[in-house]
Amino acid sequence: MPRAAIRAAALLLPLVLVVMAGCTVGPADPPPIGVRGAGREQPPAAAPGGGRPLPQLEESTNDRISWTDCTEAMRPRLGGAGGGPRLECGRVVAPLDAPDRPGRGSLRLSVLRAGSGKVPLLVVNDVDEEPGTTRAARLAGQLPAEILQRFMLVGVDRRGTGGSSPADCVPPEQRRAIVGFDPAARESGPLQDLMDALRKATQRCLIDLENQFPALDAWRAAGDLNHVREALGVSRVNALGRGTGSQVLTTFAQRFPDAVGRFVLDGVPDPTTDAVGQHEARAAAAEQVFDAFAQDCVARGCPMGGDPKQTLTALLDKLRRQPIVISGGASVTAGATMRAVVAGLADRQRWAALSEALAKAASGDGSKISAMTRPLVSGQGDQPPAFDGILINTCNDTATRLPFDRLGALAAEWQGKYPLFGSFLVQQLMACSAWPQVKPLPAPRNLDVPPMVVLAGAADPVTPLTGSTRAAEQLANSALVSWQGSGHGALPTSPCATAAVQRFLVDGQVPVNKTTCPP
Repeated sequence: MPRAAIRAAALLLPLVLVVMAGCTVGPADPPPIGVRGAGREQPPAAAPGGGRPLPQLEESTNDRISWTDCTEAMRPRLGGAGGGPRLECGRVVAPLDAPDRPGRGSLRLSVLRAGSGKVPLLVVNDVDEEPGTTRAARLAGQLPAEILQRFMLVGVDRRGTGGSSPADCVPPEQRRAIVGFDPAARESGPLQDLMDALRKATQRCLIDLENQFPALDAWRAAGDLNHVREALGVSRVNALGRGTGSQVLTTFAQRFPDAVGRFVLDGVPDPTTDAVGQHEARAAAAEQVFDAFAQDCVARGCPMGGDPKQTLTALLDKLRRQPIVISGGASVTAGATMRAVVAGLADRQRWAALSEALAKAASGDGSKISAMTRPLVSGQGDQPPAFDGILINTCNDTATRLPFDRLGALAAEWQGKYPLFGSFLVQQLMACSAWPQVKPLPAPRNLDVPPMVVLAGAADPVTPLTGSTRAAEQLANSALVSWQGSGHGALPTSPCATAAVQRFLVDGQVPVNKTTCPP
């Protein structure tokens, strides 16, 4: 049944790529700890879950998807590296399911498979990060061989993004203005300029997309996974979700509880607070993770010098006055640079590349920063800019709407509390403040489903530990595995958490709840 009814046309969207809080909580009793072994961390002890039993794995024997080799086509999206498993791409047709036209219209979902196993394992990523197909291709070169020998990874691009009937409706001028907007702006005049750009973007998308506009959300994305399940010829879905991809999986569990197999949720948005609380947590986490990034950078011999925070602050001030113009006429602005920073902070494996890109920009070479934001504003390959579909999905999934005066007050308050990222995160809230009203997603409480594994990072700049912990508390029989590291998602960065996931997926062993993995 449809979740959202769009009732008014209004305003959209600043870019996503937001960062979340890394607050830490702990149980009253000392948690079990994954300890380092000889050359490899040992997995935490496994324990059976209560409630519904963990289902047996089911091989795909009636796959109706037409797969074609796409290994070479995917290579540029993976950084151009050779090697790795063979990649195959396909399409699945799903109903559009627009609120006012149920049962009419359709869209084509982009899917990718990798691995030699016969059991499908769906990969659903954050809506504002790389598409699920790219995420699956990347994981195929990173996950343990035991997982890839038992499972075939099946990445799914969320509707309206990646290759799944991607939205392309925001005028380029507005897209550049929103992405490039000064991340430190907090006065009413400049913020009103941002509002105007957002309003124009929304109005164009409402006109151009018509019925597709309200049909891009997590509720219907969960329905898409059920159509992928049917196309693969299996009765249950096994899946890896990350961030808002985890939210799609919990929504799937609400809609199709009998089709839930083995779910791993690698970071989950906080289901107990609104967008204001979530965004403030992201601002706090961004400050925390940047400090960890700076410390790591200095320890490695930082190209940004001995004070990376000062280098970044000076760079943003310089770009505010005069953006860097690169070949082709594109400009690297303070806003685009901030988006590259929050994206880079989320991926621990990209910290070295981020520091190099910022150091080059400080020297007048903005090419690496531009490359990091290009898929967002210009597209990649045959795909349009990611900006449009990301923000439509994001605003269709939140019911929080704030008046302009409240946004201005928050900008002033958060700038004082979170000097680098406070105003930027308020601008993210502005994306949906005049958006057509929608109903909130129901919280995933007391689901009658098999045990799930929830991974939570102590300093996760996209899904904070507190939010993932609260989500785990609402999921019956779930097992929480906390990683004491920095970055978004424990897979595959934490060997301890990865080993726990392997035992859960391959052997059916549920980790001990509240297990802790070292940094």
